[in-house]
Amino acid sequence: MTDRTAHSAAAGAPTRTVLLRGGEVHSPADPFATAMVVERGRVAWVGSEGAADAFAQGVDEVVDLGGALVTPAFTDAHVHTTSAGLALTGLDLSGARTLPAALDLVRAYAASRPADRVLLGHGWDAARWPERRAPYRAELDEATGGRPLYLSRVDVHSAVVTTALLALVPGVRPDGDRPLTADDHHAVRRAALAAVTPAQRAEAQRAALERAASLGIGSVHECGGPEISSAEDFTGLLALAAERPGPRVFGYWADRDLALAKELGAVGAAGDLFVDGALGSHTACLHAPYADAAHTGTEYLDVHAVTEHVAACTEEGLQAGFHAIGDAAITAVVDGVRAAAEKVGLARVRAARHRVEHAEMMTPATIAAFAELGLTASVQPAFDAAWGGEDGMYVDRLGAARARTLNPYAALLKAGVPLAFGSDAPVTPLDPWGTVRAAAFHRTPEHRISVRAAFTAHTRGGWRALGRDDAGVLVPGAPADYAVWQTGDLVVQAPDDRVARWSTDPRSGTPGLPDLTPGSDLPVCLATVVGGREVFVRPQG
Repeated sequence: MTDRTAHSAAAGAPTRTVLLRGGEVHSPADPFATAMVVERGRVAWVGSEGAADAFAQGVDEVVDLGGALVTPAFTDAHVHTTSAGLALTGLDLSGARTLPAALDLVRAYAASRPADRVLLGHGWDAARWPERRAPYRAELDEATGGRPLYLSRVDVHSAVVTTALLALVPGVRPDGDRPLTADDHHAVRRAALAAVTPAQRAEAQRAALERAASLGIGSVHECGGPEISSAEDFTGLLALAAERPGPRVFGYWADRDLALAKELGAVGAAGDLFVDGALGSHTACLHAPYADAAHTGTEYLDVHAVTEHVAACTEEGLQAGFHAIGDAAITAVVDGVRAAAEKVGLARVRAARHRVEHAEMMTPATIAAFAELGLTASVQPAFDAAWGGEDGMYVDRLGAARARTLNPYAALLKAGVPLAFGSDAPVTPLDPWGTVRAAAFHRTPEHRISVRAAFTAHTRGGWRALGRDDAGVLVPGAPADYAVWQTGDLVVQAPDDRVARWSTDPRSGTPGLPDLTPGSDLPVCLATVVGGREVFVRPQG
C-alpha cells in the first residue's frame, strides 16, 4: 500500500466513498478482483482494475494498494481480553524454558512493581521444563519477597500462588505444593483479579485490542463469566469497545443466569460455561483415566444442567454454549442438547446456533451429533501446534492412541459442522495467520484442512457463530471490515497439500491466499479497517 495518507483519511471517515485499487482483493464475488469500493462503511463493489476506472472520478479517495493483498478482517472467536492484555503488559512466563528461568522472571517482575499491588502472571508450562514440575510455594514466596502472587498455568485451569495470596482467600486448602484447580483455583483467581484497579484493567484491555488490530483482527468474541473475570470487567470492556472504532467486541457471558447475561449486554449465555477443565491441568473430563494420572478429571456440569440451560436459552432467544474438552464432557453436552431439542424442538435448537468451545476429544458419534444439532465448534488450532505431535503434552496426558484423535478438523468439516477459529488468548497468542497455518498443517495429517477452509473458519466462521451470515467476506453489501497485507506469492492449495503458484486457480475460480507452508514468512499487516474506519496502520519505514 503506497498511499498511507489517503487510506488513513478515508478509513477515518466512513461516510466517504473510497476506491482501493492496484492490489489483490480476496473475494468470492470476483476471484480475479484487484479493486474494491467502500461506501458508508460497507463494501459497494469489487472487480477488476479496468472496471475500476469508471469509479475513479466519483469517489472521495483513491488508495493505491501497491500490489498488497486485501482480505476480510479476521475474527478471533475466543478471547479473554483483559487477561490477554495483562499478559502483554505484565508477567508472561510463556517464554521460560526452565523452572529457574521462570523464578528469575518472577523475581525481576516483583522488584519492578509497586509494593502495594497483587502480582499477576501467566503462561508457565511445567510440561515443557526439564524439571517437569510447577514452582513450589516456598520458591515463589522467596522470589516475591513474601508478596501476594497469582500465576496461572498456560491453560488457565490451574495456578500456583504465594502464601500471602492464600491468606486473602479463606477456605482454600492447598494439597501441598500441587497447583490449585477447580473451586480452589476459581477462588484465588477471583481474589487476584479483584485487586486489579479500573485503570490497570482498561490499560490491559486497550493493549489487547491494539495488538488484535495490528494483526488484522477486526472482531473478537470476549468469553467472560463469573468464574473467569467479573461483571465490572465485562461491562467495562464493552463500554471501552463502544468508544473506539474497533476491533468490534462481542461479549459472551458464561452464566446460567440469563437475566444477568442480558443485563450485562451479552450476545449469549455461552463461552466458557465450564462442563470440564483442561487436559494440561488434568481437569478435562474423560471416559477413561489419564495416562499419567489415576482419575478421569473433573465434571462441573452434568447432562441435566446442560439440558436445562440449552432449553432456557432457546426459549429466550439467546445462544447457549459450553466449554468442553474431554470426551466425557463433550458427550454430556451432546446428550444435554439432544434432550433440550426433545423439549423445545430440534428446529429451534438448530436455529439458535448454540456453540461448544474447544471440542477437542471428538468421536465419530459426537461429530455426527454436532452436525445433527447444528452446534458450532469454536476451536483453537494453535492448541495442536503447541501440544500435539508424537512427543507433545497430549501424548503425556492421554497416550499416543487417544492423542491422535484430538482436534479432528477435517472430519468436522466433512460432517458439515460449522467451525469458528480463535486463540483463547492468553492461552495461546493472538496470531490469526499462525492459526490458519496450524489447521492446514495439523500435526496429525488426517485432521488437516485446506488453507482456504481454515481462512474461512477464521473470518466468516466467527460471524456465522454469532448468527450473522452477511459478514466476514468482501462482497457488495457486507461490512467493510478488512485488512491489507504485505505478502509473497498467492497460492491455491491442492488436496494433497501441494500448492500451485498462481494468483487464482483458473479452473475453479478460487481466490489465492498466502503460502503458509511451515517455514515460510507469514503476511505482515499493513492496515486494518473496521466498518470503514481505520483501526491500525503500520508506520512506514
